[in-house]
Amino acid sequence: MSTELRVIAPDDWEDFRAVRLKALADSPDSFGVTLAEALEQPPSAWRDRAAGPDPIVLGFADHGSMAMGGLYLPDASADAFVWGMWVEPASRGHGVASRILERLLEHADAEGRPVVLHVTEGNDTACALYERHGFTHTGEVQPLREGSTVRIHTMRRGTIIRSG
Repeated sequence: MSTELRVIAPDDWEDFRAVRLKALADSPDSFGVTLAEALEQPPSAWRDRAAGPDPIVLGFADHGSMAMGGLYLPDASADAFVWGMWVEPASRGHGVASRILERLLEHADAEGRPVVLHVTEGNDTACALYERHGFTHTGEVQPLREGSTVRIHTMRRGTIIRSG
């Protein structure tokens, strides 16, 4: 399977929107935002997010965007936050999520920041991916979103110093 990964530019907002909506429809218990909430966002909100300063990596196959992940680097925190990791079901098992995560972690490492993410309870495949990339469970558990019975676990990865 041939997949191109790239950090999106502002003009990629429609591809970002398309893959994000597919992710929310496919895995509603993996994201803090619902599909209904995302569908209410105007094009300007998608454009602004695509143009933001933090990297969003999309995976592209012949049929269009099919995977995503983002990194949030808030000024008010020493941590970087991975969000929105998702690969379409037909493309899973080919290392796409690992490659996206590696791109995001390279960026966090360049900034010298430890990385935090949330993973839905029971998503053993995602937990294994994150553990392979140095994440460990912190013991923190919280609801996915207000009123949800779905729980998410916090995982953390310390900064890796690369020499060379």
